[in-house]
Amino acid sequence: MQNVLNTLRVLEEVAARQPVGVAELARATDIPKSSVQRALRTLQTAGWIRPAGGNVTRWAVTTKALHVGRHAAGELSLRDVAVPVMEDLRRRIDETIHLAIPEGDKVVLIERLETSKPVRIFLALGTNLPIHASAHGKAVLAAGSAAMVERLLADGLPRHTDTTITDPGALRTELEEIRKRGYSTNDGEWRSDVSAVAAAVMDHTGQPVASISINMPTSRMTDESRSAYGVLVREAAAAVGAALGTRTDVPASRWDEGSSRKLSPEAS
Repeated sequence: MQNVLNTLRVLEEVAARQPVGVAELARATDIPKSSVQRALRTLQTAGWIRPAGGNVTRWAVTTKALHVGRHAAGELSLRDVAVPVMEDLRRRIDETIHLAIPEGDKVVLIERLETSKPVRIFLALGTNLPIHASAHGKAVLAAGSAAMVERLLADGLPRHTDTTITDPGALRTELEEIRKRGYSTNDGEWRSDVSAVAAAVMDHTGQPVASISINMPTSRMTDESRSAYGVLVREAAAAVGAALGTRTDVPASRWDEGSSRKLSPEAS
């Protein structure tokens, strides 16, 4: 029984402190390192945790918790909460809306609502997006820990297009701007034909657990639409976070009002 309790305590601490190593977990739980290591091996075998950023000495939780959580009595999963907000956002602006979750040094698309416009961006569910060269990724980076940013910079910033940010100083500046305005942008930094704005969804511990984006062909993104859509996606992410238990000034009910009214960038 004690081994089971230790394993559950280690899982909770990994979730709260990720990415985290054995020594920090041992201090936080007051469990011997050898017992922590056994618990970590058990959790990895069961699919609950994974090495963070390819470094086996530090750990992060997987998305398995989301799948289990959606069966918890009286609780809503990320998708359950996010999809109605995304639906409302799509109706109002008629652009493609994506939901993504962080997975180590990338973000993964898990939901997509498409625009009715004939020219659109299509990204398959399960697509991995580079964390430094996508709106989703930069939103998560800006909302995450400084250690997360430094690990990314230590690994280097691969170039994907002519507009990809590859200079560490430039990325730090960009992330600070994202924190100030509450949303990120992508101007063809991963694929030259794809532009987007995104905002991070925060959980009750203040950690980014997902991001919501508005995506469109680069040819359709203007300075006016970029800023207007940025405000809308920031409010959408805050509404999802509020429903998940995050303290926010944007009530979830904000997205229940006037959902049938389609907004243009100028109207917002």
